[in-house]
Amino acid sequence: MDGDPEVHEVSPGEFQSTVLESPVPVLVDFHATWCGPCAWLDPVLGELTRKAEGRYRVVKVDVDEAPELARCYRIGSVPTVVLLRDGEEVDRSVGVEPQRLHAMLEME
Repeated sequence: MDGDPEVHEVSPGEFQSTVLESPVPVLVDFHATWCGPCAWLDPVLGELTRKAEGRYRVVKVDVDEAPELARCYRIGSVPTVVLLRDGEEVDRSVGVEPQRLHAMLEME
């Protein structure tokens, strides 16, 4: 889908300013490049990014590149998607649950 906004990959150095200090809620996809089910979520995350309209932000964190963030957020398996508001976890989805991700953002 050319022209669609991409989901931004956040490095550990960007996490504080991009996620924790965000003025809007942030949906964080903790994933790994080797994870097949993680790739299944990419179209859903892209759709959510297109629908955000400034109400929320969608980002990705590679657990292999950011193991300290994975430990901090108790990521035991991927994909795990965490919704953060004002730097605090408010919801979580483990596995491939597209409908759950939509429901998590309905309140935003």
